[in-house]
Amino acid sequence: MIDPATRREYNDPKLEMSFSVRRGDIQMAKEVLFLVEEAAEGGYVARALGHSIFTEADTWDELREAVRDAVHCHFDPDEQPDLIRLHAVREEVVAA
Repeated sequence: MIDPATRREYNDPKLEMSFSVRRGDIQMAKEVLFLVEEAAEGGYVARALGHSIFTEADTWDELREAVRDAVHCHFDPDEQPDLIRLHAVREEVVAA
């Protein structure tokens, strides 16, 4: 995968899958990770890492719903992820 912020390639299995315990068995939970940034014109933009999913919204609550809708549209019913993770990134420059 390529980190949009640094344009560097990385491979972190924690971003792709997480573990869940069900009835004593350890199973892999399908998870989609979104990189969320504040949009320059206001609101938020979200990009899925490893998938071609992009959405935007004016508020955090609207974004959460837009991401959920985008994921449901992107995947077939039998391939829907168990979890959607929103990773908020905020860049700020502070004078030294």
